[in-house]
Amino acid sequence: MDIKILGVRINNIDISETIAKINEFFDNDKLNYIYTPNPEIVMRAGRDDEFKEIINSASLNLCDGIGLMIASKLKKKPLKSRVTGYDTSIKILELMNEKGLSLFLLGAKPGIAEKAIEKINHDYPNIVVAGYNNGYFKGSHNGNASCDEEEALIKKINDSKADAIFVGMGAGYQEKFIYYNKDKINSRLAIANGGVIDVLAGNVKIAPAFIRKIGMEWLYRLIKEPKRFKRQLDIPRFLMKIIFTKNAVEYIN
Repeated sequence: MDIKILGVRINNIDISETIAKINEFFDNDKLNYIYTPNPEIVMRAGRDDEFKEIINSASLNLCDGIGLMIASKLKKKPLKSRVTGYDTSIKILELMNEKGLSLFLLGAKPGIAEKAIEKINHDYPNIVVAGYNNGYFKGSHNGNASCDEEEALIKKINDSKADAIFVGMGAGYQEKFIYYNKDKINSRLAIANGGVIDVLAGNVKIAPAFIRKIGMEWLYRLIKEPKRFKRQLDIPRFLMKIIFTKNAVEYIN
């Protein structure tokens, strides 16, 4: 049974169930989209009702952060497992490679997507990278709804006929971009997957497997990127709120 953590819906599924769902999405003509909440996103949703609505609208909300797992166990409504945005993205690439599908990369700084494409072409030769765009543009995600730049980008995505889109523009921006344009995009799948494009490009090093296994990526990234310290303060705040909030975690149908 799925749960809500501080009002944010989390699908209680493991990675194999996630990929089965994504396989179904590729058989559907409408856009399905995936978000990967962590404590930072849940706390932001608690401060912004519109953002909470955006997060809860997703086709799938995956348990990306170890903090969500801890919260579910503390309140005796345990999630099956973490399903991180990175792991899901790799599984999506594997599935797309099997099916010979096409991909659009949206996000990261100029010049990064091209490096990610080289990696994809090498590791997943049956995927057609149909197009790409950096994440620096005016659009509804940053308060510029229906501007010409965003409309041109939507046309670029649709003209590419991409089956799936990786949207890596940073937490908040990427979810809003997908949500505000979900009825305009003709692809079948979009996933808000943060720094995955940077990782594929070799621009950012992902935490070693043993660190990921114990859910300490946040600490690894904090050591690598001390500027993240202010954002990471939401983690202890989140846990305190879980402990002291009645019905912080609830089952939903």
